[in-house]
Amino acid sequence: MILRNLSPSKLRKLLSPFSLTAHTHTRPVSNSSFNSLINDRSPSFPLPQNPAKTLPFQFFSSPFSSQSGKNKSFSNPLRARDGNYEEAAEQAIAICPGCGIQMQDIDPKQPGYSVKPSAKGQNYKKFKKMTPILDESEISDSLKRGIANEILEFDRVDGLETADNVLDEMPDRVEKERANQKPIVCTRCHSLRHYQKVKDPGVENLLPDFDFDHTVGRRLMSISGARTVVLLVVDAADFDGSFPRKVANLVSNTIDENARSWKEGKSGNIPRIVLVVTKIDLLPSSISPTRLEHWVRAQAREGGAGRLTSVHLVSAVRDWGVKTLVDDVVTFAGPRGHVWAVGAQNAGKSTLINAIGKCVGTKATHVTEASVPGTTLGIVRIEGVLPGKARLFDTPGLLHPHQISTRLNAEEQKLCRIEKELKPRTYRIKAGYSIHIGGLFRLDVEESSVDSIYVTVWASSLIPLHMGRTENIDSMLDEHFGRQLQPPIGEGRVEKLGKWVKKEIHVCGERWDSSSVDIAAAGLGWFAVGLKGEAALAVWTYDGVEVTARNALLPQRAKNFEVAGFTVSEIVSKADRARSKQSPKKRKSSSPKNAPSTASSVSTDGEDSSSDSSSSSGEDLNSDDSTAVSESRC
Repeated sequence: MILRNLSPSKLRKLLSPFSLTAHTHTRPVSNSSFNSLINDRSPSFPLPQNPAKTLPFQFFSSPFSSQSGKNKSFSNPLRARDGNYEEAAEQAIAICPGCGIQMQDIDPKQPGYSVKPSAKGQNYKKFKKMTPILDESEISDSLKRGIANEILEFDRVDGLETADNVLDEMPDRVEKERANQKPIVCTRCHSLRHYQKVKDPGVENLLPDFDFDHTVGRRLMSISGARTVVLLVVDAADFDGSFPRKVANLVSNTIDENARSWKEGKSGNIPRIVLVVTKIDLLPSSISPTRLEHWVRAQAREGGAGRLTSVHLVSAVRDWGVKTLVDDVVTFAGPRGHVWAVGAQNAGKSTLINAIGKCVGTKATHVTEASVPGTTLGIVRIEGVLPGKARLFDTPGLLHPHQISTRLNAEEQKLCRIEKELKPRTYRIKAGYSIHIGGLFRLDVEESSVDSIYVTVWASSLIPLHMGRTENIDSMLDEHFGRQLQPPIGEGRVEKLGKWVKKEIHVCGERWDSSSVDIAAAGLGWFAVGLKGEAALAVWTYDGVEVTARNALLPQRAKNFEVAGFTVSEIVSKADRARSKQSPKKRKSSSPKNAPSTASSVSTDGEDSSSDSSSSSGEDLNSDDSTAVSESRC
């Protein structure tokens, strides 16, 4: 009754002593809930028709609440991909310092969800596991009654701090606690940091692609403003698959246009391109750094990065080359420059930025790093790393659909992920034989001018390999794809990954004891071919996966050659045991006594792979020669 008789101005005065923060709606306001408080029957108090207007009263709210000022523009966290690029935007919207997404407390399944942690005292853990003194029988009765306390206090009186000293040191202690306080991140970052996974992978699959041109590209092409330095971050173990060609072409064209403007006396911001090859610790330690740098520069020119300011070979995990990189970046950026770390997903941008912060020695924000693709969702500004007013920005990883790893699920990606130093696995084969890298990539030797060709496989050691006759490919598809040959894992996954297509490559070499040509599949690995002569090869993989023929990155090969059949691995052993339990009668019928006398490859379980019947699905898979592409690499 009181509220009905009060005017809006008097009602505002009545509620103002209890207010803390202004409440701004970005979602539609429910009229029913609003009427319960105000009673819209009164004509002197009109209901707000525009949900974006501020209500004429205030509520209590938490810092990360959707009703707080920092989230007053929140409607969908996926729309705010600029992160904390601008300081003003960071003050208006709470941004996760780990992934750069807008924080919210509405939907726990969406990225950016976070709630303010409960306040805890400085010594909240001090008495957590202590037993009350009255319950401890070994303590003397005199100490329990407090008789001995005076003696103890007398002995410690010289070492006690006075109340004045405590008050004088209180501000310093508060500042130290604030400096050591960890920043609050969203629940998604917490899960990635501690468990290397996201709670709901289905939500991750629904995330829209990061619009690089709108968010970052327009800032790189600006003819005015701060000096721009672009760090092109590339994975050494997947150079062609992770190389950002689109960004390289964009920045190179910007350099040409702004350079002409500069010569004409107009304003022109000429970006600097610094190519950073990460994860060099995954390459064999015997590789020559000079030869690797020449190879990187040549591949970068083919990818569109013709104007490189410098090239750095870095291992963020082992701190190799980080100090030299920091020195060059500080020189190129100047006191007010902007440094952008750009690269494909899982190229190692966030790990590199954390290594730079560690090298500088400042307490910079720790960016979330994980093996899950697409960890960073928005632009993350890193403070305290570069001197002066220079800024360092981490950007979301670019999605490269031509990488085969983007089609795999989490379990299959673990098999393909290279986490240890690469070890060569070499085969000596001739025409009419094929080599499989799991169920993802295959090389056929169709014709050769020499008797033997040496093929070295560079891929994750978890992926099983197989070498056998090309004529038995159909039976391999029917019997072993998804089982012994993984990934893909499971029979149903083979069809879901798509159709296999063929690419013909003509190679030639001058030495048989070292590799001359690499045939790489983006996101997986590569075949290194060594021969003294010429050969006609055919490679098969899923439609849309990029296959590149290039000069050999690692010319060396293994000392011991692999034998025909499957490589020894845990995956092959489990598949063989499962097959033995499911079909014991079939194994007896395919014994050597009943098998034909044709030559065949031998698998690890002793089966004759040529005895398997042909698969109609395999014929359909390999019968599409219309998509074959020819290429020569001599």
